[in-house]
Amino acid sequence: MVIAAVALPFVVAALTPVVFRVLGEGTGFVGTVVALTSFGLLATQYGSAGTVGLEWVPSLDLALRFYVDGWALLFAMLACGIGALIFAYSPAYMHGESGLVRYYAALLAFMGSIVGVALAADLIAMFLFWELTSLASFVLIGYYTADDSSQYAARMAMLITVGGGLFLLVGLLLLSLVASDVLGPDAAFNLAAMLESPETMQTALRERGLFLPVLGLLAIGAGTKSAQVPLHFWLPNAMAAPTPVSAFLHSATMVKVGVYFIGRVRPMLVSTEWLFLFATLGLTTMTVCAIMAVASTDIKELLAYSTASHLGLMVAGFGFTSVYGAETGVFHLLNHALFKAALFLVAGIIAHEAGTREIDELSGLRHDLPVTAVITVIVALSMAGIPPFNGFYSKELLFEAAVEASQHHDIGLLGWLYPAVAVFGSIFTVLYSLRFLSLFFGERPEALGHVHRPPVTLLVPPAVLALLAAVVSVDPQLAVDAIVQSGLEATAVDPHEMHVGLPTSYSPALGMSAVTIGVGLVAYPSYGRLHDAIRSIPRTVPPIEANWWYDTAVDGLSGEGRVFAETVHDGTLRTYATWTLTATCTLALAGFVAAGAIAPTELGVEVSLAIALVLLVAVIGGVAVATAESHIAGVLTLSILGFMVAIFYILASAPDLALTQLVVETLVLVIFLLVIEEIPERYEVEIGTVARDAVLSVLVGATAFVTVLVTTGTRPDGSSEIARAYAEQAIPRGGGANIVNVTLVDFRGFDTLGELAVIALAAISILTLIVMRDRDGDRTATHDGDELTGDDSAGTSSDGGDDE
Repeated sequence: MVIAAVALPFVVAALTPVVFRVLGEGTGFVGTVVALTSFGLLATQYGSAGTVGLEWVPSLDLALRFYVDGWALLFAMLACGIGALIFAYSPAYMHGESGLVRYYAALLAFMGSIVGVALAADLIAMFLFWELTSLASFVLIGYYTADDSSQYAARMAMLITVGGGLFLLVGLLLLSLVASDVLGPDAAFNLAAMLESPETMQTALRERGLFLPVLGLLAIGAGTKSAQVPLHFWLPNAMAAPTPVSAFLHSATMVKVGVYFIGRVRPMLVSTEWLFLFATLGLTTMTVCAIMAVASTDIKELLAYSTASHLGLMVAGFGFTSVYGAETGVFHLLNHALFKAALFLVAGIIAHEAGTREIDELSGLRHDLPVTAVITVIVALSMAGIPPFNGFYSKELLFEAAVEASQHHDIGLLGWLYPAVAVFGSIFTVLYSLRFLSLFFGERPEALGHVHRPPVTLLVPPAVLALLAAVVSVDPQLAVDAIVQSGLEATAVDPHEMHVGLPTSYSPALGMSAVTIGVGLVAYPSYGRLHDAIRSIPRTVPPIEANWWYDTAVDGLSGEGRVFAETVHDGTLRTYATWTLTATCTLALAGFVAAGAIAPTELGVEVSLAIALVLLVAVIGGVAVATAESHIAGVLTLSILGFMVAIFYILASAPDLALTQLVVETLVLVIFLLVIEEIPERYEVEIGTVARDAVLSVLVGATAFVTVLVTTGTRPDGSSEIARAYAEQAIPRGGGANIVNVTLVDFRGFDTLGELAVIALAAISILTLIVMRDRDGDRTATHDGDELTGDDSAGTSSDGGDDE
């Protein structure tokens, strides 16, 4: 059931071109069926826990393992449930758009990737699905291929999230190394096995000095995916995507992948360092992005910054080490998905029917969109954390976690700063939530024009989400008992039975909520002044604006890359050879040193007098080549080296190789002499170039010398079981009488592969030259015609036609 739930979206994604050819825009409803099917398959695992595996690379003991528990089911079923509503919403919203095959295929693949991340019990599978979410997101954000802002946003999201994924990869590899040592080789990549021994893993990480590096690497990976400050800016830019994509990827699922992962590894890494890192990171993101949401002028921009702010709330919740922190993270993951996905869909309705997303141009929409207004009241007040709406309960839990941290942890100044920042950021949450709600109230602008009533398929998905949010608001304990409690047990170190409801007595958390709501309501009349003041800051100090840093970094790297490319690719063979040989030799020698294959004391050799004389003549020949005054003299002198190599083979009892060397040397000499006729007899070279070439020659010679010593000095021994086994079985199982011949035949396939690669590259090069020749011919014809006639029509003159 679990494997089918993960695989089904990918299978249908591959079949999307066929489905779309049959059903057209109705493909969206097929996506709904797929999402509901995966949801149903996962629902059959409700209440169960365990691991299921599918053999992947048996020789390396790698399997595609999936782990089922309450936390995994909550996130996976949330992705499938909201995915079903998004697919149902898409046909009406995306009506008439081109590229829908790509849209639905990427959306299905994305949903499968999220389910894979939620259920992954293997570090390799986790990383695989993690990166697939970034790939699908890139395609969906860049859906409008002709829009520069869409392509800019897609590249930004890919660079930030995939870059963070590389940090995550290093952290996961360090985890696997420690797990292999502590839990055994079978648990090297088994995340489920690590989570079953969280204290053992943390102790082992600390003993090896890897706890802080792993914690930092995982935090960077999760922070980039979940848009945490200072890498939050990709999320508002990603609003260039279609609204259904924003609702699905950037409010309910993808951006929560980082939050999910933090909750997943929390029992294994929770500590004082964990508290400092994630509580500080989360509350900073929550506050900064809430302020930026107040400064927004576009409804999707406002919702994007509010999403990043609420992601910070969840990260901060998981950052607090008490059980209240885990309760905050798990419960708000559910609550936020319900009200924020609905708000994005409402924003899509407004943009679709009113024709604008500018906040200042929208007001009084309740007259035109009464049902949408009711939906917005429920979900906007939930986002604000106004009781008794569902967002209030998880916000209250954050306040309780912040108070508990200040009272029971010796964290100094942060003890009172955490609660204060939580309240301060929440005040701005109230402000921007009320501002979004105000779109449906007040006077209707005359310039707004006629606003159409949305079709039912646009109304049903947000209405379902609002209804679910209302149910949780009326009876939050129902949601807790149904799914939140099981998620809490998987993320909390000391889980207990969770109880949620309206407060019946005073507590510090209740006082913080009262201050938040009260100050927010009092400050709301000054919203316009706050909005203008915040927006003026980036114009005054440009580096404060996150996009400024991104653009500066990317443009700087691009500029340096262009300069480097112009330096390397200057059209001269000498330059290409210099860079290629220098890089190759440097990497080879560095690899030998890093692997311990060479040491200064190991470079001695023993040779006979005859071989020494041959080598001495070769060295003299090499010096003569370098000092030759003409090309002919240099080539003839170079042949001395080839003949000395042949004599060396004879002295080493290899006459067959000597004969081959003599034939090849003679042919090369003839070819060189033929080529020399086509180049100048002499040419001047600067002394600096000569010195560079001399150094490079020494480097190449040293690399070849060391490589020969290392390779010829290697022999099969007890530490090289593969080599020993091959040496023992080559002749009896290879059917030959000579181990060298058998080896050559066995590896002939690699040789053939290399030859095919060379042929393919030659064919591509020839084709490129032919195409370039045709293009140059066309440009030459037009250019010549322009010179003759002086107008654009000259391209069709008789001269141009003759050139063609």
